[in-house]
Amino acid sequence: MKSAYELAMERLAKSSPTLVLTKEQKTQLAEIDSTYKAKIAEKELFLRDEIRKADGAGNFEEVEKFEKQLSSEIARLRQDCEAKKEKLRASFATK
Repeated sequence: MKSAYELAMERLAKSSPTLVLTKEQKTQLAEIDSTYKAKIAEKELFLRDEIRKADGAGNFEEVEKFEKQLSSEIARLRQDCEAKKEKLRASFATK
């Protein structure tokens, strides 16, 4: 006798089968991750330096502005990364 969980998982597999990725496809996804991690690190380094300069100068409005910019840039880059990966995964499904 199957549990409700097992039955639900079977129904889910039928409605949206899982996609098995090849090594090349995994590499392509990892490259996107790597590229965006580098972009995020670059933004972080630049903006943290700007924050440090503004903080040293006692300009707390600038510090706040740079901190907000940093968080929004990181969020935007993460969204871009996920969008690119989803687009790539969708192309794998059509092949």
